[in-house]
Amino acid sequence: MTIKHVAADAGVSLQTVSRVINDDPKVSPQMRGRVEASIEKLGYVPSIAAQRMSGSRSYIILALNDRDRTIADWRERQGVDWVDQMLLGGMLKCAELGYRMMIELVDTHSDHVQRELRATIAALQPDGVILTPPHSDNTLITRFLADHRIPFARIGSIKPGPGIRMTMDDEHAARLATEHLVGLGHRRIGFISGSDEYSLSQWRVDGWRAAMETAGLDTSGLLADGDFTFASGEAAARHLLGAEEPPTAIIVSSDKMSLATLEVARDLGLNVPGDLSLISFDDTPIARFAVPPLTSVDQPIAATASRAVELIIDVQRGAPTPQEIVVIPAGLVPRQSTARVSARTRA
Repeated sequence: MTIKHVAADAGVSLQTVSRVINDDPKVSPQMRGRVEASIEKLGYVPSIAAQRMSGSRSYIILALNDRDRTIADWRERQGVDWVDQMLLGGMLKCAELGYRMMIELVDTHSDHVQRELRATIAALQPDGVILTPPHSDNTLITRFLADHRIPFARIGSIKPGPGIRMTMDDEHAARLATEHLVGLGHRRIGFISGSDEYSLSQWRVDGWRAAMETAGLDTSGLLADGDFTFASGEAAARHLLGAEEPPTAIIVSSDKMSLATLEVARDLGLNVPGDLSLISFDDTPIARFAVPPLTSVDQPIAATASRAVELIIDVQRGAPTPQEIVVIPAGLVPRQSTARVSARTRA
């Protein structure tokens, strides 16, 4: 598709299409809408990007992160370091291999996500793309990249489809956390899940359930829903700790929700870890500087981004796309928020 096809489809001049592409404010909203509709329908990509994608390299690896959640985390300034860790792993590996890494924020919930992505790809002309949740499972994004033959990695996604599938083994990580608490004598182990928009949230629940079943422990009434935010963590913690038989330990799917759980425990007069043991996911600075410091599942974000860069560059240079799921295992970091279950809480 060329600019001539867009102009013919929209019934406008080449100059008008060019003005729309370059975001000229002089174009009327009605005319802009007509041209953008033709661009969307025809799947047009500006020719410079098409030339790049057909042969020459930009030596740029682009990582796409969720716009709303990333901006909210930055504004709250609560120590969430997902993007920092991606840059740590991705930028160092890119520099080692003669590439550069850039991060762009894309709204996966937008009806115009393909148009937004198309503009980003056209402007930056990356040699490969790293997708993070929930972009990893967005078929509009993965189909666009596959159609344009851009190598990409899908972090946190194991669904069949194009791209390199990668996980940080969330199910196994939840098992590790549960087994740690079982080893400390806990029998009523609660779990606060993350947003159902992310596949990894269910993987973590599955890991907890499996470990509890292996230990012969019941999970009834011990699961509460969260969405990774402080407010949802507070509500979930009050639900679990307000039960007739509250848990003696809780595994929480994000550090922010763990902070909320700490606050609820204090409000209820519970000592952590004397009355309640707590394990968090992520191991961001929040976990290390909490009082007490939180035992955490360490998500290997930097290592995963580094490996994603290696695999994308391999594919870009002609290697076949890996068909097996690439697993970068998480680990457990014990700190002061977990302890052996006391006789009082056991009773």
